[in-house]
Amino acid sequence: MHLLSASCVRALLITALLRQASGLEMVSGQYGQTLEIPCKSTGVKEEDIRITKWKYVKEDGLSGDLLVKRRDQNVSVSATDDYKDRVSMSANFSLLLSSAKLSDQRTFTCMQADGSDIQEFSTSVVVYKAPMEVSITDKAEELEIGKPTKLGTCVAAAANPAANITWLRNNKPLVDGGKGIAIGVSVQKDPTTGLLTTSSTLQYSATKEDTDAEFSCSTQHAVAEEMVSPVVTFTITYSTENIALQVIAQDPLEEGDNVTLKCVADGNPAPTSFNFYLKGELVMVENGDSYTMVDVSRDATGEYKCSLIDNPTMEAFAEVVVKYLDINLSLAGSVIKRAGESLDLMLQINASQATKVSWTKDNLKLNKEPKFTKLVFSDTGRYECDVSMGLLSRKASFELVVEGAPVIRQLSKKRSDDGQHKVLICEAEGSPKPSVFWSINGTSLDESPFVNGKITHKIKVVPTANLSVSCTVTNDLGMDSQVINVSSYQLEDSDQTKMVVGVVVGLLVATVVIGLAYWVYMKKAKQGSWKTGEKEDGSSEEEKKLEEKVEENSQKAEV
Repeated sequence: MHLLSASCVRALLITALLRQASGLEMVSGQYGQTLEIPCKSTGVKEEDIRITKWKYVKEDGLSGDLLVKRRDQNVSVSATDDYKDRVSMSANFSLLLSSAKLSDQRTFTCMQADGSDIQEFSTSVVVYKAPMEVSITDKAEELEIGKPTKLGTCVAAAANPAANITWLRNNKPLVDGGKGIAIGVSVQKDPTTGLLTTSSTLQYSATKEDTDAEFSCSTQHAVAEEMVSPVVTFTITYSTENIALQVIAQDPLEEGDNVTLKCVADGNPAPTSFNFYLKGELVMVENGDSYTMVDVSRDATGEYKCSLIDNPTMEAFAEVVVKYLDINLSLAGSVIKRAGESLDLMLQINASQATKVSWTKDNLKLNKEPKFTKLVFSDTGRYECDVSMGLLSRKASFELVVEGAPVIRQLSKKRSDDGQHKVLICEAEGSPKPSVFWSINGTSLDESPFVNGKITHKIKVVPTANLSVSCTVTNDLGMDSQVINVSSYQLEDSDQTKMVVGVVVGLLVATVVIGLAYWVYMKKAKQGSWKTGEKEDGSSEEEKKLEEKVEENSQKAEV
């Protein structure tokens, strides 16, 4: 193939334009197609035409005959070269030229003669051909950052005129002379077909941003739409510029966990061997970038380092912090104490950073740490402390049981809701749970749950007379008892109250009268005895009976 410069291609196009400017008609056609070259002679009527002849200008400038048609005769081909089998004439005397070639780009002349004159009409022919598919060849295996490298050659083959080529990076044009860009273009002519092949070579200095960048090239041609080559990508190589040490561990990192140190370098290809510095110990890792420390303790806290084996001055540092949280609660399990005693509670914390402490009693949050200077039954419960440090937490608990002999806090009475009964209420504290006993039989209404050492017991009674009722509470540690006076239900109205007062007063008067009568009786009895000489035994027995009667009436008066 012959090499043509871009200026030669432009010269061919200018020549065609000059031919058109000189007055010649121009006919264009596609390579390989049939061209129709019209015969446009003027002033000659078709019926007067005696002969029509087509000729062309050879490469040497001489004229060559193609074919001729005489009136009332068939077309006669006079060409003896390549045109012999490719030329014919249409009914309107146009020259039909099949399988158009680039060598057909010349001047063809139509001659027509009548009886008195001969006219000629010349036409210049231009043959176009779109390029074949565009592709990138001689691709580089990789691109090194900052080093000008031949990226590849974009080829647009077998065209006429020659195609223009544009290089693209991520679909954006690259301009010759731009930063790190040099583009060289050449055009080659096929010696057989005369078709032109354009080659464009891209010299490119890559950057890190070219990683995964897509390169392609496109063609621009006079008679064809733009074509774009398949995209190509390149491995971008560069030396390591930065190195980092990563700490891979669960959060929070606690004692007993594993920690992986990973050395990351930005070189491409990336380094595959590293030095790890572990608390003064050097560990070399080949064909890998990680080192794992197993079952770490709090002593593993500190600074660690990694570096490139082939360049130890390129190094990276990272801090490893093993968090720990130890707590010690002075009380644990079940703690049994007596009411009224004191109880010492101490929480010791050993942690790698500041902590927060919260307390609960029976799952209810307390505002502060519990203090037990004098235990009461309500202190009984399950206590739990929660010590937190970020996402790390520890818990400790104990069960406190405050024991003591039962004590009745209140013994009371009230009328039932239906107004037909008396409700007696005995409220007591003690631990273990006290048993409750009443001095009379009644209907049990309710016994409250035993919570914080407290219990409430209720019974329902219907007194028919004034009573003194006792409530007794007992457990393994002691007992307590209280008495409450309960009046008959029928005497509780206000009018009945007045009657009760009257009865009491009457009983008191009766007692006085009986006492006075007794005194008189005794006096007379003594006198009679002296007179009659009777024994005092009978009188003494009567006196005892009378005293018992007086005592009985006195008790009734008190109730």
